[in-house]
Amino acid sequence: MDAVELARKLQEEATCSICLDYFTDPVMTACGHNFCRECIRLSWEKAKGKKGRRRKGSSFPCPECREMSPQRNLRPNRLLTKVAEMARQHPCLQRHDLCQAHQEPLKLFCEEDQSPICVVCREAREHRLHRALPIDEAVQEYKLKLEEDMECLREEMARTETLQAQGQQALAEWQAKVKERRERILVEFEKMTLLLVEEERRLLQALKEEEEETMARLSERQASLDQQSHGLEMLLLRLEDRSQREPLQMLQDMKDTLASKDSLHVLCPEATPPTALRTVCRVPGEVEVLRGFQEVVVPDPTSAYPYLLLYESRQRRYLSCPPEASGLCGKDRFVAYPCAVGQQSFSSGRHYWEVGVNLTGDALWALGVCRDNVSRKDRVPKSPENGFWVVQLSKGRRPLAPVPAPGPVTLPEPPSHMGIFLDFEAGEVSFYSVSDGSHLHTYSQAAFPGPLQPFFCLGAPKSGQMVISTVTVWVKG
Repeated sequence: MDAVELARKLQEEATCSICLDYFTDPVMTACGHNFCRECIRLSWEKAKGKKGRRRKGSSFPCPECREMSPQRNLRPNRLLTKVAEMARQHPCLQRHDLCQAHQEPLKLFCEEDQSPICVVCREAREHRLHRALPIDEAVQEYKLKLEEDMECLREEMARTETLQAQGQQALAEWQAKVKERRERILVEFEKMTLLLVEEERRLLQALKEEEEETMARLSERQASLDQQSHGLEMLLLRLEDRSQREPLQMLQDMKDTLASKDSLHVLCPEATPPTALRTVCRVPGEVEVLRGFQEVVVPDPTSAYPYLLLYESRQRRYLSCPPEASGLCGKDRFVAYPCAVGQQSFSSGRHYWEVGVNLTGDALWALGVCRDNVSRKDRVPKSPENGFWVVQLSKGRRPLAPVPAPGPVTLPEPPSHMGIFLDFEAGEVSFYSVSDGSHLHTYSQAAFPGPLQPFFCLGAPKSGQMVISTVTVWVKG
């Protein structure tokens, strides 16, 4: 028997028939067969699970000859332990060092077939015309290629993680929008004196369906990114494992290894855009009920910005004075903005008024209420902290804030007619679209700090007109 055949025989004797690997802690059954202790234990545990209680306390079959053997009769085979260790260390049994066809050392790497070969393979017809490199040179070259692929995969994973974070943020923002809109629908229905249960249910159902539809779309996108991230991670782990193996092990099946990265299709969808709610908060008849508190609001000419023109249609005359005679230093006049306040001041009760809007420019307008003592000489942010409870109007310039913000809310597509409802005792100022009765925004707080006045602010010359009761207002160009 030659050395190769003897080595193979040694390998066969040192191999467990269950795991097909060298013995680890070998034990002998009553019938004389040997197995790894863990392998036979798992085999019998599996047999015990299949047979159930009928096998409880009984013997178990030998995986080799099926002879029954008590489990407690397993005996350690120390001699076989030494044989397995010798087989592991035997140079002829290193599984990846010899050519399977010629039993020669694998010293070359065929670049055409992307696999290690021996010197006999090199002279064979199938490799004779191929370019071959020494193993050491091939290891250096392909290790660099693997590192480049791993770096590429890391970058793809980073991009995917960014998209995952954006998707999670989009889901959170969408849930916040849905929560705010749901709360607003409930509050608006509570304002109504009539019990509109059916309409409330319809609107909530519409919002729920929209929420589920959009959440399903965003969740599907997120699941796709999660799956892609997992695939990238698994491939990266395989490449990392391959790059850290012994040279010959690393180069085994290199063609398939590199092809797995090249065949990977990485999706890089754009960041999730902000989603606008389609379901509006609209309580049938609410505007008609609010009109029961309607006031005849008229801008106060003495408070108007010097170049703000006020024309009273009933009397067919201008209420504002020429700039040179308007008293620019008057304490009541706005000089920082093209603004004006109403003649009335409200310190209690409920009040409602409507304003016609005709925007032709891209400047910001503002509507709402303000304290009667706000700064009229300086430019200050129009926020509740500074005494302004207003919405800003623009032609598609800014998005509507998803939740009440410190500053004014901006409506990018303002309605042609807006209704403003002040409930002084409740600490609320609400805004409505008169044309379709939908709720636009509500400021809510514990109490107002003092008397409030209707507030009107135009953008700039040639930016349109505002109609308040019977008064038309615009900025002189």
